[in-house]
Parts: sequence; structure tokens; C-alpha cells
Amino acid sequence: MQHVGAAAAHGLRRLLPQNCALCGAASSDSLLCVPCGASLPVVVTACRLCALPAPPGSMCSNCRVRPPPFDATVAAWVYAFPVDRLVHAFKYGGQLALAEPLAAALIGAIARRARPPPDVVVALPLSPARQRERGFNQASEIAGRVARAIGRPLVPGLARARESPPQAALAWAERTRNVRGAFLASPVLAGRRIAIVDDVMTTGATLAAAARATRRAGALDVEAWVVARTLPPAA
Repeated sequence: MQHVGAAAAHGLRRLLPQNCALCGAASSDSLLCVPCGASLPVVVTACRLCALPAPPGSMCSNCRVRPPPFDATVAAWVYAFPVDRLVHAFKYGGQLALAEPLAAALIGAIARRARPPPDVVVALPLSPARQRERGFNQASEIAGRVARAIGRPLVPGLARARESPPQAALAWAERTRNVRGAFLASPVLAGRRIAIVDDVMTTGATLAAAARATRRAGALDVEAWVVARTLPPAA
């Protein structure tokens, strides 16, 4: 049914004129026009563990001293203007169609990585209360499209163990404490290579907490896949 729905949406866009979500210009059957799509800030050379700027194929100094609990991070874009506008309209404005260009960017970044594919894809979960309030989980919308594109199953391997304040409302130093112990992982992940999908990685605290939960459940290899990576304030 998801394939049928995606095909129907694509067909409608071909029949009806589209306008670019960023500049409003005609964009054929795409939600972004070619110039806007080409202008988005791409993650070029980055640390293979955290996706922050680093020479090709290397690790940044922070990851050498204190490696994160995931084995690699894939990020398509830098979280800066106008990527932040797209993510905000999708996540908080309910423009679910934007999941397509966001997922497409991530799929392209995944195709360029050198590691073997994971066994399963997992979406970072929202708390039940936040998902009811928003009406959808943005990570699930992206992860479903990514999983179909790479031919891997999307499994419900993570759940929220407790409610916690939104990370966006907290200072960077407080975010690790806020999500400590916030996730539970399913035994279905034991012995498997997994990729955890989210929209944006800021400090990495939320994805690190989720990765630790999957490690405790027996996951063999854990990657973080995000549409956009926030650079630290100094950058």
C-alpha cells in the first residue's frame, strides 16, 4: 500500500504543476527546483563516526578521545539555511510531502558510503504523547522511504522508555542528561547490523542514547543516518 500511495502521489505531481518549496518557482514534478536543490549545503568531508568536519576518511579529535556508541554516521546536508526551513516546514508545519526530498538526499548520501549495508533500518521513536501532538513521527516518514530504497526492512526496534523535554529547548550541555536511559530496544535487534534514522543530529546525544540501548539488546553494528548535521557553535 505504501508503494501504491507513493506511485499515486508521483503521478499526481506529474499531472499538476509543482512549485518549489523554497523559492516558489516552477519545479516540474519535484518539490524542489533544480537550482535550489543544487544550492543546499552538502556534507562533503566529515568524521566517519560523527559526521562533523574532518579530513576524508579520518576521525575528528573528539571521536578519537571519546568515540560515540555508533560505528558510523551518514549525513546528507549541513543543518543551515535553507535546509533548516525545509526541516522545520516538514517537522512542525505538517508538510509531509517534504519527506520525499529529505529522504532522497539521505538515500544519495547512503549510496556514497563505503560500509556494507545494514540488516535492518530503525526509526528513532517519539514519545507517545509527542507523536499524538504532532500526528506523525518525522523519523519514521524518512526511514520508511530509505528502507524501501535500499531494500532493507524497517523494524520497530526502539521505543521511548520515558517522557523527556524536547532537546531543542535545552542547552547543548544538558542534552545528554535529558536522554540518558530514554530508550528501550527490542531483542529483534540482537545479532544484527542496524541503521537508526532521524531527521537532524545536533549534539548527537539522542542518537547516542538510542545506540546504547541497541547495543544492550545485542546489535552488532550501529550506524546513525540523518538528513542534516548541525555544526557546533564554534563552526
